[in-house]
Amino acid sequence: MGSLKPGATYIYEKSNGITYAREFGSIERKAIGWDSSALIQEGAQQWYDILVEAETNPSLQKAIDRVIMIYKLSKDKV
Repeated sequence: MGSLKPGATYIYEKSNGITYAREFGSIERKAIGWDSSALIQEGAQQWYDILVEAETNPSLQKAIDRVIMIYKLSKDKV
């Protein structure tokens, strides 16, 4: 079971592809669902941040190069 209280009245809100629930009368909300577009956007932002950091981090750049190589090799086999 999730973290929502059984029998409580909830207000549902959606913002930037994320669905939130908050108990009636409260300002605290909990994320309860994500659109695939929101997940893709979050993942894209994270990869962008990783690529920017790799410009000054040789170990990270080597790891990215390995990921790219594995990705390309796996695509060739499909």
